[in-house]
Amino acid sequence: MTSSQVPSNNSLPAGLNKKTGAILSYALGWLTGIIFLFAAKNDPDVKFHAAQSIIFFAAVSVLNVVLSIVGSLLGALGIIFSLAGLVLGVFALVVCIMAMVGANNSGGVRTELPLVGKFVAPFADQLADSVK
Repeated sequence: MTSSQVPSNNSLPAGLNKKTGAILSYALGWLTGIIFLFAAKNDPDVKFHAAQSIIFFAAVSVLNVVLSIVGSLLGALGIIFSLAGLVLGVFALVVCIMAMVGANNSGGVRTELPLVGKFVAPFADQLADSVK
């Protein structure tokens, strides 16, 4: 069989496999999460990874906005909130890298986010199941 005759069971666009789709779901935070949530309608594992990405990075974005607003209202004490925002950003980057490595090691099958997975996974299941 030539490569053009090999049957393809990919449910992702552009010939992406499950592992690549799961990894890319985390690449640009909630943006790629939204893209892969709808692009991988027929792959529940990639939809789960995409939903986790959306929920986690949306929560991080909201927290950063809140920290910025509160920090700006407190004047000189706002530096504490700016530092907290920086720590949150580093934490999000670490979780993102760990999630991509986990998706790679699992072959794209459903795995929870490291460190925050038990909080995010129930909401990710609901979001992934809501997209048909």
